[in-house]
Amino acid sequence: ILPLLSQVTPPSSFTQDETRYLTDRIQNGGTEVVEAKAGSGSATLSMAFAASKFADACLRAMRGEAGIVECSYVASEVTELPFFATKVRLGRGGAEEILPLGPLNDFERAGLEAAKKEL
Repeated sequence: ILPLLSQVTPPSSFTQDETRYLTDRIQNGGTEVVEAKAGSGSATLSMAFAASKFADACLRAMRGEAGIVECSYVASEVTELPFFATKVRLGRGGAEEILPLGPLNDFERAGLEAAKKEL
């Protein structure tokens, strides 16, 4: 997970320390839930909510609603990797347009390069 905090809406200007802190919390949120539950569960509600949100977006797009954008792991040319999780515009035919990442700040570029090595 690489949160692109430089692209949040409404725009915010986080300090470097805030960006590092928030990135760590976002990347390790699932681990925090498991630790808080003392190993007796995981972030299943979060996963269920994300699945429900994505399924709803797909159904709305299939009904012809325009402007539906969600993140999805798709075959893409956004990076040199053959598949990548990025924003896609959904339509009746599924993922109709793969959107670019947009401008990344130095912290995000470094995070992306590190992630690509592991992917």
